[in-house]
Amino acid sequence: MKNYTQRLENIEVVLQKKLPQMFEQADLQNLFLTLPQAVNNSHLQPLTEPCRNLLLLGGKRWRPLLLVLCAEIFCKTQKPEENERLLAAYNAVPLVEFVHTASLIHDDIEDAADMRRGKPAAHIAYGVDTALNSGSWLYFAAFSSINTLQIEDSVKLELYKMLAAELRRLHLGQAMDIAWHRNNNFVPGRDEYEAMVRLKTGTLACLAAKVGSLIAGAGEEDCNFLGLIAADIGVGFQVLDDVINLTTGNVGKKRGDDIVEGKKSLPVLMHLQKCPGDFEKIMNCFNRARSEGIDSPAVEECIAIVEKSGAIEEARAYSARLIDSACDKICARYSAAESPALIAALFKKMAGR
Repeated sequence: MKNYTQRLENIEVVLQKKLPQMFEQADLQNLFLTLPQAVNNSHLQPLTEPCRNLLLLGGKRWRPLLLVLCAEIFCKTQKPEENERLLAAYNAVPLVEFVHTASLIHDDIEDAADMRRGKPAAHIAYGVDTALNSGSWLYFAAFSSINTLQIEDSVKLELYKMLAAELRRLHLGQAMDIAWHRNNNFVPGRDEYEAMVRLKTGTLACLAAKVGSLIAGAGEEDCNFLGLIAADIGVGFQVLDDVINLTTGNVGKKRGDDIVEGKKSLPVLMHLQKCPGDFEKIMNCFNRARSEGIDSPAVEECIAIVEKSGAIEEARAYSARLIDSACDKICARYSAAESPALIAALFKKMAGR
């Protein structure tokens, strides 16, 4: 990540400034307008602490990094102090990272997950009521970052519209996913699965690319192109996440927790396409795992069934093709800029190549 170090450091500065432990008066005005005099930082703590603690646990930060790199395509510089639009792009990174963090808080409640990034999930640490409220607040706090950007009002308006639309899409994707993992009598088609992932996971990658390019002055055609390509990358990484869940296990979680949650991930769908007779066996494993928890023998039984058909490795290969194809398209269209090569190197490294 050597080539990305300064960018990532700049991103962290912005994120911590926008979600500090103690708010300055100007920050409070931007977030809440005029507050009653009796309100102080102790009242803000239950609202902001769960969000801040999860944010500070890290994460790959690839979405804000993608936002910045897309902006650089059109800014012709890597230094925000030399370009007001690139500086504005950095200051807009909460639009994607705050939304991502909020979605993780809500995901863990909806999936009944105990851990996130190796620590107790927010609803375990703070209670479901506090976690729900703080996660919901963080979605709206993302919008406040637009207020302070030093850009034209017309661009701000487009950002408001863009963020609101992508948030609606995100929640539609989540609704589809929840409905499927609650019903073990139904398995979605592969096209339905990819539509769900494009909404649930691809939408934040799309948002990152479109926000960065829009702020940097790109036209509508370029913004839409980068948004669609970035969504492909998001889908690719969700498929890879599905694969990792059934192989090494995701960081901070146990292998096979998707089975406990009843998630109809792509490796499972691909296996059932090839071996439809295994439907009852797999659904039985899902039901037992949900009842018995992550240490249930049903988890490993289910993984063994899916492994036999080669579906896990086929899903891994499909993820690689999606990511590689998307990166190649960006590099081909913007060959004169440096950042497309950095985008490609970033995602191929993250995908393990």
